[in-house]
Amino acid sequence: MHDSGIWAVVPAKDLADAKSRLAPALNAKERRGLAVAMLEDVLAALVRVEALAGVVVVTRDAELAACAQAAGGRVIPDLRHAGPNGAIELAARHLATEGAAGMIAIPADVPLLTPAAVRQILAAMAPAPSATLVPALADMGTNALALTPVDAVPPSFGPQSFFRHQKAALARGLAPRILRLPEIGFDLDRPEDLVSFLAMPTSTKSCVYLCERGIASRLHAGARQFAHGIES
Repeated sequence: MHDSGIWAVVPAKDLADAKSRLAPALNAKERRGLAVAMLEDVLAALVRVEALAGVVVVTRDAELAACAQAAGGRVIPDLRHAGPNGAIELAARHLATEGAAGMIAIPADVPLLTPAAVRQILAAMAPAPSATLVPALADMGTNALALTPVDAVPPSFGPQSFFRHQKAALARGLAPRILRLPEIGFDLDRPEDLVSFLAMPTSTKSCVYLCERGIASRLHAGARQFAHGIES
C-alpha cells in the first residue's frame, strides 16, 4: 500500500441513528445490527482491493470504529458529526495533507459491493483533476464518488446527488465519468430494498444477519400478505 495513492473513504453515522428509514420494517436493535453487518460487508470488499492505498472509516461510534480496525481499516474520528458530506470532507482534508492522490467515497450501506466493482472505478478514473460517479439505482443519489485530487468536487451525498455532483464537476471544467454498477448502485435504505435484497440470496454478512434472526422470514410473510391483499 502507498499513502500517496487512491484511498477509499466510508462515512459511518452513529448506530443510534442508523437506517431510520427502515423503521417501518426493523426495530432499533435490528437496524443497529444490520448497519454493522453492512459496514463489515463494505470493508470486506474494499480491503481486498490491492490497488487502493488504504481504507478510511469516518465515525465517532466506538463499535463501528472497532469494526473498521478489525477489518484492517483506518479510523478518522468524526467529532463534529456533521453528516456524510462533512465526514467525507474531513477525510479529504486529512488525506490531502498526507499527499494522497485521490479518494473513492462510498456509503456504508452497499452490502453487494465487490472488489471487482471497485477495481472498475479505479480503472475508469482519469488523471487529475477528475471525477467519476456511480449513481444509486433508486433515488439517483451517488453511491461512489471518485476524485483526483481528493477535493476535485465537493461531496453532496443524498437523494438526487448524482445530478448535483455532475453539475459541480462541470462547473469546475471536468467531464465526469459515469459508471452504472449494480453492485454499488443498490443500497438498503427503504423496506422495499430489504425485500429486493433478500430476493437475491448472497453470502454477505447482511444477508446472513437478516436470515439468522428471522427478519427475512418476517419480511417475506409480510410481502405475501400484501400481495394477497392486492389480489383479493
